[in-house]
Amino acid sequence: MANGRNSDDNQLRDRTGEKRQFTRRTFVAGTGVLALMGLLGGRMGQLQVAGHQRYSTLSQANRVKLVPIPPNRGLIYDRNGIVLAENRPNFQLLVTPEQIPDMEATLSGLRQILDISDAEVERFRDLVARSRSFEALPLKVRLTDREVAVFATNRHRFPGVEVEARLSRHYPHGSHAAHAIGYVGRINEQELQRLDSRGYGGSSHIGKTGSELQFEERLHGESGLERVETNALGRVIQPLGRRAPEPGDDVVMTLDSRLQRVAEDALGDQSGSVVAIDVRNGDILALASTPSFDPNLFVNGIDRATYAGLQENPERPLFNRAVRGQYPPGSTIKPFLGLAGLEHGTVDPDDTYYCPGYFTIDNVNHRWRCWRRVGHGDMDFASAMAQSCDVYYYNLGYELGIDAMAAFLGRFGFGRKPGTGIPGERDGILPSREWKRNARGESWYHGETIITAIGQGYFLATPLQLAHATSVIANRGLSFPPRILRAVREAATGKTVEAAAPEPERVVELDNPEHWDYLVAALERVIHGERGTGRSVGSDLGYRMAGKTGTSQVFSLGQEEDYDEEKLRRGLLDHALFTAFAPANDPRIAVTAVVEHGGSGGGVAAPVARKVMDAYLNPADGGGDRV
Repeated sequence: MANGRNSDDNQLRDRTGEKRQFTRRTFVAGTGVLALMGLLGGRMGQLQVAGHQRYSTLSQANRVKLVPIPPNRGLIYDRNGIVLAENRPNFQLLVTPEQIPDMEATLSGLRQILDISDAEVERFRDLVARSRSFEALPLKVRLTDREVAVFATNRHRFPGVEVEARLSRHYPHGSHAAHAIGYVGRINEQELQRLDSRGYGGSSHIGKTGSELQFEERLHGESGLERVETNALGRVIQPLGRRAPEPGDDVVMTLDSRLQRVAEDALGDQSGSVVAIDVRNGDILALASTPSFDPNLFVNGIDRATYAGLQENPERPLFNRAVRGQYPPGSTIKPFLGLAGLEHGTVDPDDTYYCPGYFTIDNVNHRWRCWRRVGHGDMDFASAMAQSCDVYYYNLGYELGIDAMAAFLGRFGFGRKPGTGIPGERDGILPSREWKRNARGESWYHGETIITAIGQGYFLATPLQLAHATSVIANRGLSFPPRILRAVREAATGKTVEAAAPEPERVVELDNPEHWDYLVAALERVIHGERGTGRSVGSDLGYRMAGKTGTSQVFSLGQEEDYDEEKLRRGLLDHALFTAFAPANDPRIAVTAVVEHGGSGGGVAAPVARKVMDAYLNPADGGGDRV
C-alpha cells in the first residue's frame, strides 16, 4: 500500500511540474513571438510609412527605365549646297558585354551565321577595352536585309545581342576635302569625362578633326529621353513617355566643292597643298591637302592594321598640310620684303643693283650665291622681282636689318595663326632677334638676316598664312581674316543664319600708296614678262595674274656645291611654291600652291595654281562667282 501511494504522489508531482514548465515555455515563446511581431511591425511601418517615398521611387525605377535618345547630327554642306557629311540609316549588330556570359562563344556563334571579318572582331575588341561594359557596342555595321533575317531567327541563342536601326555618319565623297571636313569617331574616356552627360546622353560619337570638331557644339544637338516600362529581365514592355531630342544645326562651309576637287586633281599624286581665298571677304574656297584619306574608315572604329598603314605612310595622308604644314617660304617672301624696302626708302623702283651671281659683306669670308650662278647683271625693282634675283634681296635684307624686316612682315600675318579656328592650325616662325633669344637663347647674326631675306633659315610659313598674306597685297593693305564657316541652318527655327562677316582691318598703311602700284606691276611681270619665272603659266590667260614663284631648300649646300636635281633622291628636292592673285586690276581670288619636293615653283606649283584660278575665273570652265 505504501508503495502504491508513493507512485501516485510521484505522478501528481510530475504533472504539476510539467504544467509549470509548459506555462513557462508558453510564456517565453509567446513573448518571443510578440517581440518578433513587434519587430516585423516596426519594420513594415518603417518601409511603408517612413520610407514610403524612397522605396516607391526605387520600385518605380525597377519598373520604369529612362532611355537617352541621341540627337540626329547636323549635316555639313559646301557653299553651293553640296552635302559633304550626312547621316545614313543602317542596321547594326550591337553587343552589350555585361550581358554576355561567354564572349568568345558568342562571337564564334555569330560568325557561323553572319559574315563578320577578323578586322571587325578586332575593332570590336578594341571598343570593349575602351568602353563601359553596359554600353551596346557595334560588332558589325551595315547589315544586309538577309543578315537581319538570319539573326532574327537565331536571336534566342544570343542574349545581350541585338539588331538596331541607327543613323551613322557618312562622307559621300570619300577622301574629297577630308582634312577640311574632318571626321567623327567614338567617344573615348578622356572626352567622356569633360562632356555634359545630359547633352550627350546616348551619344556614342563626337567630332575628332576638321569642321566636325570645330563646330561640334553646333552639329551635335541635345539628347532626348524616353520612359519605358520593363520586365524583371530588363526587356521593354511598353513606352510611357518621350522627350524628343533636338537635332544639331546644319553647317554651311565656305568651301567650293567643285573648286576643291580641281585643286586636288591638279595636285594629283604629289604631296602638297592648295589654298584658295576670296580676297573680297576672306572666304576659304579651297583647302586641299594631298595625299588624303577616307574619313569613313574612322566613323565606327578603324582596325589597327589600317590605322598603322596610314600612320606609317611616309607621305603622311592624315597630315593637314594646308594649316599644319610649315615650309620655308623661299622667294614667295620677296614681294613683302620688296614692299618693305620701298616703304623704308631702302630701294627706289628705278635704282639698279648689280648681281654678279653672289653677295658678300665686309670682313666675312662667305659668298651667298644667287640661284643663277652667272648672275643677272643690273637689276631694278621690277626686274629683280620678275627674275627672282637673290642677290638683289640679299642686299635689300641686309640694308633693312632683321628688326625692320620682322616688324613689317608681321603686319601681313606671318608668325601667328590666321585665326580661322581650324583645329591644328600652326603659327609658323617669323624670325627676329627677340625670337631667337627666346627660342634658342642665342644672339642674331648678319648671315641669318641675309638668308631670311629670301625666305630661308628659320623662316617658316603655312600655305594658309601665305595665301592670306597674298590677299592682303591684292587688297592693298586691307586684311579680311580668313574664315571657313559661311552659315548655319538652325534646326530649331529652320532659318539659315549667315555667319558674321569678318571685320576688315587696314594692317598695312603705306606712306606712299604708289608703292602698291610698283609692287603689283612687278608681280604681273613675274607671270607675263618675257623673263618672268612664272611665264610658263602666263600664256593664253584670259585675265592678268600677279604672282610669285618660289623654291625652298630642304638641305644646305656647301660653298662649292651645285644643286643637281637629277642626282638627288626625291626627298632632298626643293619644295615648289607659288602664290598669286587675279585679276590683277580687280582681284577676286588668291591662290597658294605648295608641292613638296617638286623642285621648280614656276614649273610645278604655278600650273597647279593656274588650274584653280582658271576654274574660278573663266566662264568657259564654269567659273565665276558662286554662292
